[in-house]
Amino acid sequence: MNAETDRLAHWLVSGLELDTTVFHVGQYCGPWRASTAGRDRASFHLVLRGHSWLHLEGQAPIRLGEGEGVFLLRDIPHCLTPEAEGADFRPCPMQPMSPALDGACGLACGFFTFRGLLGELFRGAFPDYVLIRADSPSRDAIGPLFTLILAEAERSGEAGSPLIERLTELLFFYVIRDVARRDEVAGGLLAVARRPEFAPLLDDLLREPGKDWSVDDMAKAACMSRASFCRHFIEASGQPPAQFLLQVRMKIAARRLQGGDSVLRAAEHVGYASQAAFTRAFKKVIGEQPGAFQRARRMHLPHTHR
Repeated sequence: MNAETDRLAHWLVSGLELDTTVFHVGQYCGPWRASTAGRDRASFHLVLRGHSWLHLEGQAPIRLGEGEGVFLLRDIPHCLTPEAEGADFRPCPMQPMSPALDGACGLACGFFTFRGLLGELFRGAFPDYVLIRADSPSRDAIGPLFTLILAEAERSGEAGSPLIERLTELLFFYVIRDVARRDEVAGGLLAVARRPEFAPLLDDLLREPGKDWSVDDMAKAACMSRASFCRHFIEASGQPPAQFLLQVRMKIAARRLQGGDSVLRAAEHVGYASQAAFTRAFKKVIGEQPGAFQRARRMHLPHTHR
């Protein structure tokens, strides 16, 4: 992976805003079936003990062992069962995680929602689901996180523990960083960064978002003719260069607003002399007006003592 892609992966992770809700934590015995499908939300299933089989439409069952799991970034039909041929099992009551039962599968399942900065820059770059494997490149960090989640589940019983949600979020960030380095990730920022001819351009855009970039300027930075640049860029990112630049600028502006910049300073940093024009562009990409976005994020910041 080139240096631009690695830096971009960390940039995306640092900008994610994630709300996690644990749906249930416990263990299943017998011919059980679990699913979070049909709720129009991204979700996750973590195998804390034992094993299960993940069933996805049109695919062979996928075995998930202890310390493995799946993050479903979109609401797609799926279910987990104790056997590869058991997709028709019916849901059954989940038991508390402790004491451990012979042959049981311990699961932590829940939902997560992306806030603010994610948008199409993230959603367009990642697949419908991401598997967590025991041999992940981040296994040294992921393994202890599973251990901590299991310990919290055993300690808290049916009452649940808010730490499980925070630990799950941290686990997700490690997983996303690993996925950002895989060849199958396509579309958006990451796909552009992976193309050697576009990586220097992307580096320039991130360093100088306020420059008066024209399509000709971007083509020149990529050492291509305008026609060839537009064709190959759309092929890589799925959108025209000007739309891509707009999204990059607004994401950078959102990060600066979250960091404490005024709306005017954020607008100037990404090349807008008109605050009204910036507000329109920001709302189009981020979905909120910049002032409202900043106020909402301040509400999520921890209180400090003076």
